[in-house]
Amino acid sequence: MNRAKTDARQHHDPQIRGFASDNYAGAHPEVLAALALANGGHQVAYGEDDYTEHLQRVFRSHFGQRAQVFPVFNGTGANVVALQAVTDRWGAVIAADTAHINVDECGAPERIGGLKLLTVPTPDGKLTPELIDRQAWGWDDEHRAMPQVVSIAQSTELGTVYTPDEVRAICDHAHERNMLVHLDGSRIANAAATLDVPMRAFTNAVGVDILSFGGTKNGAVFGEAVVVLNPDAVRAMKHLRKLSMQLASKMRFVSVQLEALLAKDLWLRNARHANTMAQRLAAGVREIPGIEILYPVQSNGVFARLPHEVSERLQKRFRFYFWDEQDGVVRWMCAFDTTESDVDAFLSAIREEMGR
Repeated sequence: MNRAKTDARQHHDPQIRGFASDNYAGAHPEVLAALALANGGHQVAYGEDDYTEHLQRVFRSHFGQRAQVFPVFNGTGANVVALQAVTDRWGAVIAADTAHINVDECGAPERIGGLKLLTVPTPDGKLTPELIDRQAWGWDDEHRAMPQVVSIAQSTELGTVYTPDEVRAICDHAHERNMLVHLDGSRIANAAATLDVPMRAFTNAVGVDILSFGGTKNGAVFGEAVVVLNPDAVRAMKHLRKLSMQLASKMRFVSVQLEALLAKDLWLRNARHANTMAQRLAAGVREIPGIEILYPVQSNGVFARLPHEVSERLQKRFRFYFWDEQDGVVRWMCAFDTTESDVDAFLSAIREEMGR
């Protein structure tokens, strides 16, 4: 057999990085080392292993002693399981119209989770008590799905971040109306890095009931988690995770990655670096005439509007996506492995294409 054809290094150039998604990044070396460590010998399957047991203590150090962590395969799975856990069959979830659960999960919360999404337009991806009230009504109307949960994302799909006080206001408002609060934390580390506060400061400390915790965008190979912050609000999570096809047989390989991120400060180092690269990119873009940055750059993404033909030419040199192609809006994402030279090379290309 031709060795060159079987060598994985031949499939792509590891020096090439783009700005399409933090999902494009590989795994952090410390995560890979943890996977190798966990690989030896046999461990009990389906979450009864030593790594998953230890992960409970790790998560409680971040989210309080009542926290319960349930590793799952991916972010959509985490969101669907979490939302199912806090809704009845007739229940509905209030979310921003830009929410990942609404626009990027192929209808899974509704088709697989069996729940109704009640969406609200927002100027910056963030809900407020006033915006929530546009859909928080009709609990006694059997003709309408019952609002039972408010779902927010931290950071949001537009790269904006809620302050702890803003999350507290949402939680207090929801709880006063007998609703629970779910937080989609696929980029929770980036939000904590921006706010410079522990993750508990805008989750369990301010009233969030259940959390989807993201690892993949922050240096893991695969694997996210549902974190139950309010056990009184959730029943039979183990059964629900299995029913939803999110129970890994070799769960130690999910758990050890999350442990590698959270046991020390790798999660924060990775997020701070990605955020810093986004700030570097945004600062450079602001100096280029003809480009508009649309939202505050508060995490690891930059949303900009520029001429469509410029974006198309740039896409031949660097990978990134249109966010709203009709309006000329693009999204540029930085990751834990984005370098200053990556950003500077991209800025140089933007200047060249804008000048043509």
